[in-house]
Amino acid sequence: MRNTPAKRSATAGKPISSSHETSPSVPVFWPMILAERLAEKGVDLYVRNLEFLGEELKIDTQLRPKLATPSKVRLDLRVMELRDYGEQSGIPALVNAPFAGHTAMIADYHKGQSLVETLMANGIQHVALTDWKSATDDMKDLEIDDYLAAMVVAIDDLGGKVNLIGLCQGGWVAAMLAARFPEKVNKLVLAGAPIDTDAGNGPIKRMAQTYPISFYRELVELGGGLMRGRYMLQGWKSMHPEEHYFKNYVDLYEHIDEPAYVAKEEDFESWYENPIDLPGRWYLEVITQIFKENRLAKGKFVGLGRRLDLRSIVCPTYLLAGAADDITTPEQVLDASKCIGTSPGLIEKKTVPGGHIGLFMGSRTLKDDWPAIAAWIKK
Repeated sequence: MRNTPAKRSATAGKPISSSHETSPSVPVFWPMILAERLAEKGVDLYVRNLEFLGEELKIDTQLRPKLATPSKVRLDLRVMELRDYGEQSGIPALVNAPFAGHTAMIADYHKGQSLVETLMANGIQHVALTDWKSATDDMKDLEIDDYLAAMVVAIDDLGGKVNLIGLCQGGWVAAMLAARFPEKVNKLVLAGAPIDTDAGNGPIKRMAQTYPISFYRELVELGGGLMRGRYMLQGWKSMHPEEHYFKNYVDLYEHIDEPAYVAKEEDFESWYENPIDLPGRWYLEVITQIFKENRLAKGKFVGLGRRLDLRSIVCPTYLLAGAADDITTPEQVLDASKCIGTSPGLIEKKTVPGGHIGLFMGSRTLKDDWPAIAAWIKK
């Protein structure tokens, strides 16, 4: 509302006082008064709060995942880009990143904290990485077979034989390929991979077996035929709500003036807060056949036209589990040794401290454990 002539005359000619005698009802003076009062209370706290709010806004709305190590796109397929690192020599190591709601940045996270970088630094000259694409509406009816076929194309383009490293969900796909085409896999690494999904008693197992398939169908229908990444993200966060809805904010606020901490936080959140969508049919096949019915471990899963028998896997195999992993419990990984045909003397098993994500991007595991795996692959 505009001031009336009477109101204007009531204040006309009065000096602006530094002691805040100016009426706060005059909007033009509010910013000056606010700034002066904040200065009295401590401008450092005000600036810190502004920095924190600006960083949160950046994390929530602006950051997007990006790989840490320079690479080139070797193949651009409908469902993934195959990325190439290093020299084209020897049997390549193909890292199959999880197609489970997040991007392949999990394998190439941050300079000095990257599985791809660690493998190359420890003598693996040629590394390739599956960078899975977010499913679009026209991909809603793709099946597990479509993704297995893409892996076969990738392996053939790499020369027809690879050292296959499967991370989490990428691990059971790697096991399927090693069973279906044992001649294509020189050595097999399964890290945090749920092979025997009946083993252990983790929350993922309980959720898959407790909720009826109609629950998952409804989620897919809600997503227009896709399993939306944002639905899965909320589910993961609900497993540890105190960490994702409280502790993360406190930690960021406490370290807001530390550039190295903020840079790492930005890298992590750019990956974690930007999930990808999955084909609805693929997702329902996974829930039903892999997690509810455990067909792969039981030798009943049919992939690319044949029943897959894990006893067909006879190559040297390395099983890596996290002691505190509540996504893929250690038993689900390590019990693969009971299912595959590799002789016990050619199976390596190791359980390391930490949880699920730490297996692939944790600085301690990358420093202490993956160099030995790289040496095992080379040997």
